[in-house]
Amino acid sequence: MTQETRPNPPSETRVAEPAAAPTKPQGPGSAALVTPLPAVVPPSFNADYLDNPAPAYPLASKRMGEEGRVLLRVQVEANGLPSKVEVRTSSGSERLDNAALEAVKRWKFVPAKQGEKAVPASVVVPITFNLKG
Repeated sequence: MTQETRPNPPSETRVAEPAAAPTKPQGPGSAALVTPLPAVVPPSFNADYLDNPAPAYPLASKRMGEEGRVLLRVQVEANGLPSKVEVRTSSGSERLDNAALEAVKRWKFVPAKQGEKAVPASVVVPITFNLKG
């Protein structure tokens, strides 16, 4: 029995709403336009150079033939490190969910960007545990 544990490409990312078009302020003597903020590009975990290790497949889960997919919501700070990782959708196995949580807490991310500035944002990370034999 072989194992395959790898992150899938992101199935969902949270992106800030696009900024509204420039508007003219209301009121006397208001002639300047309001400039919208640049859109936020979401964080990423699948850049080739990040070398994020796949979670270890729990031995008890292997023996029991447990497989599943867990979705983790990760708050990524401007420095690319996760500050909060939580299960958004369980795999159905607490062992698999915990293995995914522990691995992703040690990952590095490409932080979200607003223009040229790195900003905190969240991303959903799918982790699939699959036994192939």
